[in-house]
Amino acid sequence: MSSSRLNQETLARLASTARHSPLRGHAFGTGILHLGIGAFHRAHQAIFTQAAMAARPGDWGILGVSLRSPGVRDILAAQDHLYSVTTLAPGHQATQVVSVVKDVLYAPEDPSRVVAALADPAIKIVTLTITEKGYGQDPASGRRRRDDAAMGKDLDLSQAPRTALGFLLRGLLQRRQSAAGPITLLSCDNLPENGRVLAGLLREICAEAAQDLLPWLAEAVTCPSSMVDGIVPAATPASLRQAESYLGLRDEAAIVCEDFRQWVIEDNFAAERPAWEAAGAEIVSDVRPYETMKLRLLNGSHSALAYLGALGGYETIAETMADPRYKAFATRLMRTEAGPAISLPAGTDLLTYSQSLIRRFCNPALAHRTRQIAMDGSQKLPQRLLASLYGQLPSDRPMPCTLLAVAAWMYYVGGRDETGGSFKVHDPLAARFAALHAAAKGNTAAVVAAFLGVSEVFGPPARQPGALAGRLTESLTALRRDGARACVGRLADFPGSGP
Repeated sequence: MSSSRLNQETLARLASTARHSPLRGHAFGTGILHLGIGAFHRAHQAIFTQAAMAARPGDWGILGVSLRSPGVRDILAAQDHLYSVTTLAPGHQATQVVSVVKDVLYAPEDPSRVVAALADPAIKIVTLTITEKGYGQDPASGRRRRDDAAMGKDLDLSQAPRTALGFLLRGLLQRRQSAAGPITLLSCDNLPENGRVLAGLLREICAEAAQDLLPWLAEAVTCPSSMVDGIVPAATPASLRQAESYLGLRDEAAIVCEDFRQWVIEDNFAAERPAWEAAGAEIVSDVRPYETMKLRLLNGSHSALAYLGALGGYETIAETMADPRYKAFATRLMRTEAGPAISLPAGTDLLTYSQSLIRRFCNPALAHRTRQIAMDGSQKLPQRLLASLYGQLPSDRPMPCTLLAVAAWMYYVGGRDETGGSFKVHDPLAARFAALHAAAKGNTAAVVAAFLGVSEVFGPPARQPGALAGRLTESLTALRRDGARACVGRLADFPGSGP
């Protein structure tokens, strides 16, 4: 293993198993600002942008902005903003160096610099991967969360911004004032109609804090929706060593992920954009069928496997899928519950798509931890699982897999596994969920009733299907009595469950 670290000087020592960036030696300016420069963005939108620039040169370098930690900024700065992405599939590996990131800012350290960058006329596009909770949205109502203290403070324009929307609000105000030109705000997070959500939240906070910005917002800013797909596990010491063996250099920002990525983008841009279609992105008039398919089938089954897998003692999705009961369960969830309830994009076949997801989940080369996927469930459940459940229960369509998955989430956020061991729950409402479990004192029906009262997740009682409480109580009772593996096993056999 090499002790030399990846940077411009050491690139000449790149291993023969790795590819140089196709932009090597090219001079280009910065045209994209990205909020939330984590691993997913660097393995997804950055790759598409680099490939687009290789096909059609332009000033589309990326200025990354980290909102939570200076870690990514510090690591990339020490590597001249170079990093590697290794894709793995059974029997196949490919490693490439990425050089499209020009700089990274840590927002809390110098908020005014981030605001100034948003107002820079060279920046034509802002992309976002800030996770569902980063929008401060109440998933049930679609409005901003009134209990989000940071967003509430961001409405005071005399204060430095703290949230992504707070930075956008100030940047857009400054951009209008300096006549810097139109700009596209492109959400890449797992929210239904994420562009519409972003635009609605921006209008809402503008109406509260800067009403005079609204006409310019309507005239000069667009918020296309997009669907992103690609499994990118969090880095571990083992994955960094693995990347180093392929790269021939030490890369503290290395990403190891699956060999699949997809990006579907609504054709609604306020100004110029990279030739992302030359890199394989799909530019379409309506993203909704794609995002619904992905949220309900991929994300919904992924969350179900995460909660039921973690409760069953499995550390990764690949380990979970190696259990044939879980593989059959995920297949049933997609084919008989989530899939038939949605309109698939033209030319997409449910059987073929679900089979491709099963293959991806089974990829033994990826160590995608169940507990990583299980994070922030209160922000994910409405669009991933409850949308299917609410749409089908009133018609008495059997939904045993979806009900079991929701019950598993209720169990999981109690912070105890099936052996009685405790673990930390990562969720904006974690303290509230712990209190609900404590107050229920082990009574399953009381747990379900308390959770159904969390309107941010389940919506108001009037919107909940009448059979929901009883069905969830049955599923949670079975989980507590028999365990996740047994409950999954009972649902594994169904007509058409063969290969």
